[in-house]
Amino acid sequence: MATSPCSSSGVSSSSSSGFSIDSGLEIKTKSVEQTLVPLISQITTLINHKEKPKKSEKTLQAIQRVGQAVNQAVGRFVTVGETIANENRELKEEMCIACSEAKRAGETIAQLTSMNIGEHLDPDGRVLIFTDKTGVVKAARLLLSSVTKVLVLADRIVVKQIITSRNKVLSTMEHLEKVSSFQEFVQIFSQFGNEMVEFAHLTGDRQNDLKSEKKKASMAAARAVLEKCTMMLLTASKTCLRHPDCESARINKEGVFQRMRVALEQVIEIVTDSRPNGEPEIAPISIYIGIREFKGKVEGLRDNLYFLSKENLSTMLEVILEHTEDFTDSAYTSHENRERILELSNHTKMELEQLVSVWMQAQTQKTKDILEDLELAVLKTCQCITELKRELYSAATTLASDLLKYHADHIVLKALKIAGAEGNLEAVAEYTCKLSEQKEQLVETCRLLRHVSGTEPLEITCIHAEDTFQVTGPQIVSAAETLALHPTSKIAKENLDVFCEAWESQLTDMSILVREINDVFEGRRGDKRAYLSLPRPGKHSGNLKTLKPVKLDGEEQAKISKLGLELRLLTSDVDSEAEKWEDQENELVRHGQTMSSMAYTMYLFTRGEGLLKTTQDLFHQAEVFAAAGLKLSSILQTFSNQLEDDDKPLLLLEIEKLVPLSQQLQMTSRTPVQGKTATFNKVDACIQKTKAIMIILSQVLPICCKLLRKCKTGNGCYRPPGSWKENRIQNVSSEDGLEGKTVEAFGVKSLEHHVASLTFLESK
Repeated sequence: MATSPCSSSGVSSSSSSGFSIDSGLEIKTKSVEQTLVPLISQITTLINHKEKPKKSEKTLQAIQRVGQAVNQAVGRFVTVGETIANENRELKEEMCIACSEAKRAGETIAQLTSMNIGEHLDPDGRVLIFTDKTGVVKAARLLLSSVTKVLVLADRIVVKQIITSRNKVLSTMEHLEKVSSFQEFVQIFSQFGNEMVEFAHLTGDRQNDLKSEKKKASMAAARAVLEKCTMMLLTASKTCLRHPDCESARINKEGVFQRMRVALEQVIEIVTDSRPNGEPEIAPISIYIGIREFKGKVEGLRDNLYFLSKENLSTMLEVILEHTEDFTDSAYTSHENRERILELSNHTKMELEQLVSVWMQAQTQKTKDILEDLELAVLKTCQCITELKRELYSAATTLASDLLKYHADHIVLKALKIAGAEGNLEAVAEYTCKLSEQKEQLVETCRLLRHVSGTEPLEITCIHAEDTFQVTGPQIVSAAETLALHPTSKIAKENLDVFCEAWESQLTDMSILVREINDVFEGRRGDKRAYLSLPRPGKHSGNLKTLKPVKLDGEEQAKISKLGLELRLLTSDVDSEAEKWEDQENELVRHGQTMSSMAYTMYLFTRGEGLLKTTQDLFHQAEVFAAAGLKLSSILQTFSNQLEDDDKPLLLLEIEKLVPLSQQLQMTSRTPVQGKTATFNKVDACIQKTKAIMIILSQVLPICCKLLRKCKTGNGCYRPPGSWKENRIQNVSSEDGLEGKTVEAFGVKSLEHHVASLTFLESK
């Protein structure tokens, strides 16, 4: 048996044989961890077999094969490690020492597991093994330690690549800031675009490889800033070149460059796990985390009355209640929420006082009555703090939802654009004030959401949203002022449009954030986005190693990114419509959510994120999505059969569009292509057709929801509701073939096999 190969401080493994390994090296990436798993498994198998002194010939041969296989694998591994060492002189000495140790350990294991079959037979014909078990354990420890060191050293090379890429981007940015002519700008920006694409791919791979969900979220936030700022940098710089004497244009441009520098520095802090000047990282403050720890301490009194002091518990509650002032002091918290929060805060204080009183008695009088009183006090205190948590959640999410609805029409942004285009500085100043008010509302709401986010990654996303609104607001103002000063300038207008789009995009991100916070609070975390389909090793992984990466130019990258964003917005629409259904187990809803999840993974691909790493992965996902589209048409057709003729036409019209679109996507995804242009066109076509199918899905869900309500009331069905369910069961049976394929493609085992088939060094 083998236990978890990695801990927070290093790599370790143990078995019933007493065998344990600790390399003392911290593993921060999944690729290193995954590479060590099979090695630990094989070594542990060898150690466990050595416990029995008598072996049959067949068992002994198996042990020999494992020992030889380990040695051969280590030999190939060492060859790769030595090649890496020769290409990276600064790591050569350390890498060569680690490779030498690994090679020596592998050879030792092979020798210790190699026995002549004819020797040492007992009267029953069984082989007696006299191998020194201590020597095997020692060699195994050395092997795992040295292999881990090689992997960690190789990982340092990846970090170095990211740092080198960042330095190139920074250097080119400095040149971009100083250019004075359009011709020079175009040349340098083209170089900058290529460098940013390279940096995006490197950091995207690193983000997916990180074990820490918190670091993943931080990396995603920094990369999102860089992605959006790249287009801002282009238009802001062009505006400044066109209007060199315009102060607002200069301020606008400087703001973009500064934000990009901060984001680049954040990426380096994440990959190097260090802070500037050695400053300690300041953890974000969340009421939810405080409440969780407080409840844990209170419930711990059941098992141990002496493990903390009453002052400790009181201080914890004081800190929580101090943070609730962010809600009660906020001008945007409703009067009802504020009063309820204050009431629950006082109630919790009173319950804690009662708990402390009973607790102190229980320490001296362990009678049955006292212990029952203690249990009741624990329950009441936990109930009060839980109700407070629920009220804080309600206050934050209600405020966020109301704000998002209120600003959904982007009235202020539209007015700013019109005022700027008319050269009306007075109107620009008026709407600037309104935008500032909107910004303050959104920033305050993000702070409150952070308190109730429930997980560290969502906390970081809240902080990112807060920063984005804080920075983008003034940038929109400076862009609007520039347009008002130069109302006929096309580039100034384009620049304002880009900043307004960034604001709108962040509002969309915020609505997704609110939904994810709701999922965590309701315990639905992990239900969504759980359907992933990657190629199974036997079918597609052979292609993964031979495919050459395709680098897109700036225009292609922009087009794919725009398509991806549109796809993500559609997944939000579908999820929103699905949530309106009373019966969340309805086949149509569940299938729609599955398709939405697949589309979301394709969106992540356009950002260089997620588990779809290559275009081949994307095409396979598109093929599975097309099959799901055909299955959807079958489900819809079955549903329409239960309706009267007057209700059918609208639904049938959508089904007629869905079938050919799904078939086209299926053919497109299966058609082989070669070359950069053909590959890009195929990616574009797959995402376009996926988008078209998602549009239909977003339209049929509300139609079916409405018709199903009519069906239940007896106004729209010619059969009772039971026949709808029966027919649904029949439909599932008739689609067993397709359903089986889909489930297999989405299966967790398929994903695990795929990940296990990739090795860390091959991915480099």
